[in-house]
Amino acid sequence: MGDHFLAIDLGAESGRAMLGRLDAGVLSLNEVCRFPNEPLRENGSLRWDITRLWNEIRNGLNLTAGTPLASIGVDTWGCDYALLDSAGGLVENPYHYRDTRTNGVMESVWQRVSREEIYKITGIQFLVFNTLYQLYAACQSTPAVVQSAASFGTIPDLLNYWLTGELRAEYTMATTTQFVDASTRSWATTLLDRLEIPTRLLPPLVEPGAVLGRLKTEVCPALAGTPIVLPACHDTGSAVASVSAAGTTAFISSGTWSLLGTELPAPVMSAKARDLNFTNEGGVAGTTRLLKNIGGLWLLQACRRSWARAGQELGYDALLSAARDDAHAFQSLVDPDYPGFFQPPDMVSAISEYCVQTGQRVPDSPAAFARAILESLAFKYRVILESLEEVAGVRFGEIRIVGGGSRNHLLNQFTADATGRIVVAGPVEATALGNIAMQMLATEAVASLAEARAIIERSFPVQRFTPASRDAWDAQYARFQDYVEMTCV
Repeated sequence: MGDHFLAIDLGAESGRAMLGRLDAGVLSLNEVCRFPNEPLRENGSLRWDITRLWNEIRNGLNLTAGTPLASIGVDTWGCDYALLDSAGGLVENPYHYRDTRTNGVMESVWQRVSREEIYKITGIQFLVFNTLYQLYAACQSTPAVVQSAASFGTIPDLLNYWLTGELRAEYTMATTTQFVDASTRSWATTLLDRLEIPTRLLPPLVEPGAVLGRLKTEVCPALAGTPIVLPACHDTGSAVASVSAAGTTAFISSGTWSLLGTELPAPVMSAKARDLNFTNEGGVAGTTRLLKNIGGLWLLQACRRSWARAGQELGYDALLSAARDDAHAFQSLVDPDYPGFFQPPDMVSAISEYCVQTGQRVPDSPAAFARAILESLAFKYRVILESLEEVAGVRFGEIRIVGGGSRNHLLNQFTADATGRIVVAGPVEATALGNIAMQMLATEAVASLAEARAIIERSFPVQRFTPASRDAWDAQYARFQDYVEMTCV
């Protein structure tokens, strides 16, 4: 019959419950349910609809109630958090990381503790939505709300608390907060005290692979008592846990965001890493993920929303097929990390304005916009890959692309062409598989992470993309870099 493991995987755009079955050394994966994850507008703020997400998770549990489970694990996107009162109730709905309350907050923090000091302690890249700046903003703008809280948890910490009644901070997720001392793998309490962020709220840290507790009866009676395992609760951490991406292999976890990096035995916290804004996030089995965030397929997702509002519903397959037309090649290039693309009222207009600002032709069709976004992402991958090589001191011969974006064959080929490296794409459901890998390790279904990764490798085929059209891509690379320089702020 095999062992069954349930992965609850919540991304910034959607969530899913995935049932894994390990039988005779082969892992299979089936989708139990999938649901959208859409933010709420509350009194001018952007928030997560956490109650609906919790109800969707309970529905996923109920749908698997007839299957004996070895364990359950939860992973989610990073940085966002919840505050709980003394009775364990939510103080308020969690903020969405794209809310504007953190605008200008990083600079305010640096006036109290320098950028150099923060990086020396945490090794985490500077992003306006890091929890450090979110909670600092809350302490400044709504101190009574923070004062009323008894405890703090990231989104997966909160969900695990609701599942088990145990509130702990899983390490890989905790590192995304910029609250953790990378050298000691403990809370950076001295830093937080200097910023007057209350450390009394912080729960104990726990490494990935631990059994947190057992599922409470009232959550799902049929599955009561099932072990709740802490995988890498950060979705990128789980995605990377599914594959071997160390040595001369770099990874891209591709979805709403693209995370490009490599797995290392220890953090790299040099001045060069700081100046290039690389992050050292906690990984599984004591590793570090040295990586950088890139805007990702968010640009294309947001364009599709813009077109849908105008009455033009465009499926991904048709859009990407049209974007293959080389008549659209290299017409327009954009920096995916341009600040104006973070949360614009209309992405199509934002990209058009960028092109005008940089003296380029404005894309004249959805296919042209899609082509511009995919080519620009591939070029940005090259920029970051070359920086990563400089920081890590490694020449990467292969890029492993995992996650939903690995299905985008056009982007995969562009990535090979732009970087001149072999691209290996898959698995698509890397996050759920990495979640399950740590569940298998925690429940002793496998003896090591290497064994779990080997099972995933032989159970889920990959595709290889080799570089082509190098001269054409190399000829356009300097132009892309010029546009990035023109729009840097």
